[in-house]
Amino acid sequence: MKFFAVCVAVLILSLILIAVFSGAFGNKAIRVACVGDSITALTTYPSDLQDLLGSDYNVRAFGVVGSTVLDNGYTHYIDQQEFQAAKVFLPNIVVILLGTNDARVDTYQSIDNFVAEYKQLVSELEAIESKPKIFLVKPPPLFENALFLSNENLLEGVIPRIEQVADALGLTLIDVYTPLDGHPACFVDGVHPNYDGAGIIAGEVYKAFLTD
Repeated sequence: MKFFAVCVAVLILSLILIAVFSGAFGNKAIRVACVGDSITALTTYPSDLQDLLGSDYNVRAFGVVGSTVLDNGYTHYIDQQEFQAAKVFLPNIVVILLGTNDARVDTYQSIDNFVAEYKQLVSELEAIESKPKIFLVKPPPLFENALFLSNENLLEGVIPRIEQVADALGLTLIDVYTPLDGHPACFVDGVHPNYDGAGIIAGEVYKAFLTD
């Protein structure tokens, strides 16, 4: 009898450990995938968003430094392992913050392809089994920088096309350009937001979650 009780206890413990390590206890959390470039990969915006949302959410960053929507960029996001990982994560919500590197002087030459390629990226996310709700983000402004990134290209070419995609696909659009416009002090190098800038981005995304 004692041996049977020990076996049952071991079995129960094993099942608990399997559940813990497979993430079963975390499955009830709403999974949020932050898809993007270095603004997602290198700043505190995803962790700030996690803090705002609390334990009912599981926020993961899938950012790739230098990534672009356009396939003539140095790092085409859709071809990156992080994009595949974001899909495997089975998110309930996806926040796409891309477009900054598409404003680079050389990459921008293919801007006419932006809408079609952005739609392709979105369509792959929409095909995920979890059927996530997708938010598109207007990137933050670009100030003087050494990365050949043009705010004029961003404002006149990239952002209008992101708006076009959001309108065509019926997706919610989050504007982080406007609240950061005219605030270069919120950036480390004219491109990447500092703690204050990242907090503003997270706050705008959080507000969109609450109001959508």
